[in-house]
Formats: sequence, C-alpha cells, structure tokens
Amino acid sequence: MTQLSRYVKEMRKQFGLTQVDLSQKSGVGLRFVRELEQGKETLRLDKVNQVLALFGAAMAPKKIEHVD
Repeated sequence: MTQLSRYVKEMRKQFGLTQVDLSQKSGVGLRFVRELEQGKETLRLDKVNQVLALFGAAMAPKKIEHVD
C-alpha cells in the first residue's frame, strides 16, 4: 500500500464514506477508487486530484532528496 492509498482510505473513513460514496461524490468510478486504495501504480492524475479535492488536498510536484 502506498502513502497515497493509505491517505485516501484513512480520509474516506474519517469522513464516514464508503467507497461507493467516495466515487459518487468525487465523480470517478468505483473501480478507480478501489484501485487507488489498493495502491495501483498507474492512475490518472486528474482523477486522483478529483478524489483528493474532497479532502482539501491535491497531488503536486515534490523535490526528491537523494541519499548518497
């Protein structure tokens, strides 16, 4: 499970939403919500941001810190 998938699942539960509720409120399919929460590696960023917007969040670029 990825950090993103954990975040979405935790926030969904905090808001008292089922996966069906989350898909309906965010405008994405139930299959997408399931794949997101399962940590699928290839997801459409626009749809990820549709889901995250419900929780006041968005995906954004972040500098990668390299450890030598």
